[in-house]
Amino acid sequence: MTAGRDIRFIRAGGDPFAIGHAHGEALATPLRGFLDDSLCRLNKVMQPPVSMDALLPTIAAYRAAVVAATPDLAEEVRGLAAGAGIGEDEAWLLQLRREIMGYRKVPTMGDCTTYARTGAAANGHPVLAQTIDLNGDLDDHISVLEIARTGSGRRSLVLSFAGLLGYLGINSDGLAIGLNLVLGGEWRPGLPPYLAIRHLLDSAGSVAEALEILRDLPLASSRTLMLCDPERAAWAEVLGDELRITEAGQAVHTNHFLHPDFAPSDEINVFARNSSLRRLKAGTAGLDGLRPEADPEEHFALLSRAPICVPDRGDIRSERTVAAVVMRPALGELHVRPGDPSLSRTRTFRLQRGRKTPMAVPTVRN
Repeated sequence: MTAGRDIRFIRAGGDPFAIGHAHGEALATPLRGFLDDSLCRLNKVMQPPVSMDALLPTIAAYRAAVVAATPDLAEEVRGLAAGAGIGEDEAWLLQLRREIMGYRKVPTMGDCTTYARTGAAANGHPVLAQTIDLNGDLDDHISVLEIARTGSGRRSLVLSFAGLLGYLGINSDGLAIGLNLVLGGEWRPGLPPYLAIRHLLDSAGSVAEALEILRDLPLASSRTLMLCDPERAAWAEVLGDELRITEAGQAVHTNHFLHPDFAPSDEINVFARNSSLRRLKAGTAGLDGLRPEADPEEHFALLSRAPICVPDRGDIRSERTVAAVVMRPALGELHVRPGDPSLSRTRTFRLQRGRKTPMAVPTVRN
């Protein structure tokens, strides 16, 4: 089944409301179906179950934080609701699903393996690649959005799940951003990290600019962001209101804190930590073994191997690899394999450099 998974490609341009409207209109039927599927599948992965009415105060608190921090994204959520024909609270629930789930100290087998190489470490071929490990069987709701805002020459290619305004991606200035879940601190109403990544891709043209913006964002929960441009690669670990940045020509991260300041606050359970350590070791060794100028298919071969690729164990509550991504920021390329990457074909999306209008070109490799 994985090999047949499709990726919906959506071009959206204009002001924030128009971008959201185009996104929602393109996905109106699947988004309404997802909302009706045990409330975005939350009640298939959470105990005890939740209801929309019970979530309204939480949604309102997060919404207020996003409006204050990134009003353009809040306006885009309003457009998403109008385009999809759903309520605004429902559109916000799509953005907040992971925050509402919170984090549970239960056994898990994976939650993303991410790595990056700068151009200096990759013979002029900078790359950011990762698996995406999620529960909820979300590989049937993958989209790629091409975003072109009015008044800006910057364009972005953004991977999205089920109406999210952002998850990871690249922009036309040559900035790529990926992420890992790390567990610690208090999760509270604020800017969800997925939306923060979208805001950085909209607003920053380099790793340096993105990190400066990131320092001032009121993030809702702990994460690691991996950032790469042609000259720099860095990861930024977020714990509460604190940020720790580590730079390297070649960087690998999984799901435990690496900075010594944050390691004592890590809430990852022992089973998940063992998985994270195994994947960190395998990712580091695998990246060391890849030639500097490795092409996307060579990176996918690494991302498709155990333990980096987390298999489907038939339990919707358990994380598994629902996609793998290889981004080449200097070329404006986003390569995606949906589902288990060892079983699926590569879809390639390209930003046409130097153009002011959206011109991504999706192709499929057998």
